[in-house]
Amino acid sequence: MNDLEKAKEILEKGNYTCVICRGDTVYTSVQRGVAPILDLIENKTNVCGFSVADKVIGKAAAMLFSLAGVKEIFTDVISIPAKDYLKKQGITVSYNKLTEKIINRTGDGLCPMESLVMNINDEIEAFHAISEKLRALRKEKE
Repeated sequence: MNDLEKAKEILEKGNYTCVICRGDTVYTSVQRGVAPILDLIENKTNVCGFSVADKVIGKAAAMLFSLAGVKEIFTDVISIPAKDYLKKQGITVSYNKLTEKIINRTGDGLCPMESLVMNINDEIEAFHAISEKLRALRKEKE
C-alpha cells in the first residue's frame, strides 16, 4: 500500500477530516477547513513529500498544501480553482467530485477562505492572509 492509499484508508475508516502521511509518519486531524494544514505550517512541521487525503479542498487549502510541499492529494470534493492551482504546481490530485466553488458552512455563499485567496497567486501572501482571517474568525466565536 502506498502513502496515498494509506492516507485514504485512514480518512475513510477514522472520523478524520484530513490525513497526511509518509511511511510510518501519519498526521491526522478532525479540524475543519484549512486549520489542519495551517497548524502544521505554523508549527514548522515538515510534510514535504507527504501524501494527503482530505474531505474538501478549496484554493486556500490547495495553496497551503503546495506551500508545505506535499506531493499528492486525494479529496472527496475539490473546487476548480484548487484543482487548477495544484496542477500548475505539479501536485497530483485525485477526487470524487469537482465543483465550481466551495460553499460556506451555512450554505448561503462562498467559503470565506476560497473568497479570500481567489485573486492571490503567491503562497506566502495567501498564508498570511489565511492566518489573519482564521484568527479573526476564531475571535468572533469567543
